[in-house]
Amino acid sequence: MSHTLTTIGFDADDTLWHNERFFTLTQDHFASLLADHTDRDTLMARLLEAERRNLPHYGFGIKGFTLSMIETAIEVTDGRVPASVIAQLLDTGRDMLSHEVELLPHALETVEDLRHGYKVIVITKGDLLDQERKLAQSGLRDLFDGVEIVSAKTAAEYIRIFAQYGTGADQGLMVGNSMASDVVPMIHAGGWGVFAPHDVVWEIEHAATPDHNRFREIGNLGELPALIETLVC
Repeated sequence: MSHTLTTIGFDADDTLWHNERFFTLTQDHFASLLADHTDRDTLMARLLEAERRNLPHYGFGIKGFTLSMIETAIEVTDGRVPASVIAQLLDTGRDMLSHEVELLPHALETVEDLRHGYKVIVITKGDLLDQERKLAQSGLRDLFDGVEIVSAKTAAEYIRIFAQYGTGADQGLMVGNSMASDVVPMIHAGGWGVFAPHDVVWEIEHAATPDHNRFREIGNLGELPALIETLVC
C-alpha cells in the first residue's frame, strides 16, 4: 500500500467550527421545560434513546434532534405535554438552525496551509441546508476542492469520496472529532484517521480507540501540518 498522501478530508462540526455546545444549551432548556415531569438525567437518557431510534428515519442533524425532543416530551408526560412546550421546542430548533458560525482555533490557517500542497475537502453529515449555511458563513468554502454532505460516514463513502476528489482512500487522510465517524471508518477504508478531540462529543459518536498504524491523535488542528510531515517524509 502506498504511503503517498494526496488528499485531506476535514470534518466540519466541532472540527472546523463550534456545534455541539448549541445542542448542550438546548438540552439544558429542554430539561427546564420538563422539570415538573422528570429529572434531567432520566430525561437525557430517554432523549438519547429516541435519537438512536430515530437516526434511521431522520438522519443526523438539528431537525431529527428537535423531533426526538418532541417525542421524548410526549413520552415522559404520558401524552400530556402542553402545546406551548412543543411550540418552544420548535422555536429552539429553528434558533439552532440560525446560530452564528464560530471557527475553532487554527481552523482557517490550517486549511490555508495544507491546501497549497494537497487537495482539501470537507466531509460532513447532517441537515443539508444547515451544513451549506454554516459552510458559507464560515468563510472557508472557497478554500476547499470539494464538499460532501452525506447521510452517514462509512468506509464505503470514504472510498467513494477519496477516489472522486483524490487518488484513493489509501492516499487520503481524514481528521475530525468523532472516533466513530471520522476515524474508524476512514481507517477501514485504508486511509489515515486523525482524531482531533473536542470538549463536548455526542455519546453516539464515541468509539474505542483503534489499535492501528494509520491512527493518529492531535491536540488541535494547529498540530496537523506538522503531523502530516511525519507521515510523508
